[in-house]
Amino acid sequence: MTQHDMDRSTHPLRDRLASLPVRPRPAPSPAGEVDPVEVERGRIRNKAAGIEAVAVTAQRGVEQMGLVRSVKTLRIINQTEGFDCMGCAWPDPSPKERSFAEFCENGAKAVAEEATLRRVGRDFFAAHDVDELVGWSDFMLGQQGRLTEPMVLRAGSTHYEPISWADAFALVADRLNGLASPDEAVFYTSGRASNEAAFVYQLFVRAFGTNNLPDCSNMCHESTSVALAETIGIGKGSVSLEDIHDAELIVIAGQNPGTNHPRMLSALEKAKKKGARIVAVNPLPETGLRGFDNPQTVKGLTGVGTELADEFMPIRLGGDLALFQAIGALLVAADDAGRDAIDHEFVQRHTEGYEQWAQSMRELDWDLVDRATSLDRAQIERVAEMFISSRRTVVCWAMGVTQHRHAVATIKEITNVCLVQGNIGKPGAGLCPVRGHSNVQGDRTMGIWEKLPPHFGDALEREFGITAPTERGHDVVNSIRALCDGQVKVAVSLGGNLAAAAPDTAVTFAAMRNAKLNVHIATKLNRSHVVVGEEALILPTLGRTERDVQAGGPQGVTVEDSMSSVHLSHGRLDPASAQLRSEVSIICGIADATLKGRGGAEGDIDWTAMAGDYGVIRGHISRVVPGCEAYDEKVHRPGGFVLPHPPRDSRTFETPSGKAVFTTSPLEMVTAPEGHLVLQSLRSHDQFNTTIYGHDDRYRGLSGGRDVVMVHPDDLAAQGFADGDLVDVVAPWSDGSVRVVHGFRAVSYPTTRGCVAAYYPETNPLVALDSTAEGSNCPVSKAVVVKLVPAGQGPRHSAIEGLNAGEDDWKRSEVKPHHLS
Repeated sequence: MTQHDMDRSTHPLRDRLASLPVRPRPAPSPAGEVDPVEVERGRIRNKAAGIEAVAVTAQRGVEQMGLVRSVKTLRIINQTEGFDCMGCAWPDPSPKERSFAEFCENGAKAVAEEATLRRVGRDFFAAHDVDELVGWSDFMLGQQGRLTEPMVLRAGSTHYEPISWADAFALVADRLNGLASPDEAVFYTSGRASNEAAFVYQLFVRAFGTNNLPDCSNMCHESTSVALAETIGIGKGSVSLEDIHDAELIVIAGQNPGTNHPRMLSALEKAKKKGARIVAVNPLPETGLRGFDNPQTVKGLTGVGTELADEFMPIRLGGDLALFQAIGALLVAADDAGRDAIDHEFVQRHTEGYEQWAQSMRELDWDLVDRATSLDRAQIERVAEMFISSRRTVVCWAMGVTQHRHAVATIKEITNVCLVQGNIGKPGAGLCPVRGHSNVQGDRTMGIWEKLPPHFGDALEREFGITAPTERGHDVVNSIRALCDGQVKVAVSLGGNLAAAAPDTAVTFAAMRNAKLNVHIATKLNRSHVVVGEEALILPTLGRTERDVQAGGPQGVTVEDSMSSVHLSHGRLDPASAQLRSEVSIICGIADATLKGRGGAEGDIDWTAMAGDYGVIRGHISRVVPGCEAYDEKVHRPGGFVLPHPPRDSRTFETPSGKAVFTTSPLEMVTAPEGHLVLQSLRSHDQFNTTIYGHDDRYRGLSGGRDVVMVHPDDLAAQGFADGDLVDVVAPWSDGSVRVVHGFRAVSYPTTRGCVAAYYPETNPLVALDSTAEGSNCPVSKAVVVKLVPAGQGPRHSAIEGLNAGEDDWKRSEVKPHHLS
């Protein structure tokens, strides 16, 4: 199977897109924009953080917040009486072990962007129409500052204009109640929403009558949730922070902690000093996997930090399934030879399917392993010996594993390797999916899911008297399809930036422009606010840094980190505007306006009480959400509490058989035709998701423009290009369509041969909407087969760029590369 094999059960989109409305070509970007292809080259760093991270943190804080505000804000990030960082979901140490500066450089950037002194009000929108703003970069849109009052883009208008809160709620209610069915609306959620906001959001949506609750997890760790639920009975990782500290072996696959989860480096440093060995599996030699200069130590500040990875495995994209099958095969072979490589007592007592899996490992196709991984066989055997000698192993992964066609199978294979050695439910061991957004796991716990579990629906009925819909709703990919089809007419977003985050940008933009109403609950301006349908609303909300005072007094909100720990967050800053409302208040206002005229239980829900006192919401949570009994009491304890996790807590597995499941999966790999390469999208170091903080990807030695494709020097030469050439990146798909991004700078970079890398969301246009992971429908953003052609010679299209063209429309054999001086 190749990466181009797409889900044929879905109908093609491109035939329907030509008629969708496309706005005129945008005006030039504003002054201050960076030329997207003017790239400065520096050295690739050997260690992350250090004194440079301290300097950047201070600089960005002062630029956005000023000196006094920076000090006031940064000192309470991730503290028990402060606010939870809105960046990554890495867990906090216990209250007694937290440092005075419990944040990282990128967390500080996220806080600075939210606590900025810059403002976007009615004067800004009067000066800039939507067609101008759509031409601005994501960076420039975000740099304008905090939104200050509700704004509406009325049908036929070119500019957003002010609207009162009451009129905004009435507008949403009118459009929702005017739908032929509740399923004609979708309700997207970002991972920065609090547990309280997520709970009332899903309650409103289900009382309204639909399960159309797509969320950002659909695009990142959905493969994890599916694979773990089917194998260990719960879609969450099985480790605590202490397990990382106490592990003998830590394997990090498809993850870049130095940029995406920098506080993880402190945990790895602690484990390393206690004797742990670390294996890094990644096509790129990411700095944060190589070494760490801890800026809170003298050695770190002077550049004498900690070397982290004992082994760096430069794997081919999509080769993780083959790697973990190879590890499993070597464990079985060692056990067959009489070595102590398998925990037979655990396997016999707690698992099923071992014999079938073990036999498949004995029959592993090692030639296919070699091709799929591009790794040296001796290195694989060396790493397998590390597994055999370790009695406490943790395997960590992120989107480098989850965003592949065979991602679910890969995570099941990671689970097999942990199960066979009994590395679940004991200290210093376990499965560790590292979530990227601060509360994406909490959103799912609170019921943000298009697949409503029956027990959750029953609990909602007991608590509120409503009859929750049972039909499966739309996830992100299917929401975009439904918007394109006209089956969905209203799209509401609680945070996030779906237009930029979703795959297949041309299709996603066309889908959003096909909506009758777009509603955005947001703190800052982003791409989704300017890619709009007939009408649009921007409803500005409080940030996590800001005080939230309601009728019942000052409020705190709760979040859940990657390791199932739930804790309170208290904002301390004055709100950016007197007109801001909290996420909870906005959701309850929409819900009350929409449902108050209805008869039955949904019309009787007391939204005013929940908006006025979040303790009321937490009372409902305690009676609806499993594991959240006495929720309000527990979250007020210093450091909060940890949700139950049966495999971790008692080695019990809530699967149909009551045992953990070994899975036998066919070995698959990503293949590319001759002359083609495999592309992965990734973040820069100056970025969090679609928020671009700046243009300095210093760990990779790149700064300036973001329209960059990183290519191994031998692959550049083989394709007839030189370092620094401008290229079009073309992705041909098996349905005959072609997607393209134009005018990217090709830079020589030490990635694995046959693999290239480029920034997200700039390369999202290349990811076909129908290319998703089997079993999870997660977009395959880490394995796009592409060809590089000289700039200007890739296909161009008048309306929906990248669609309605076959590979025959551009003849690669006739193209002669050119070089830039």
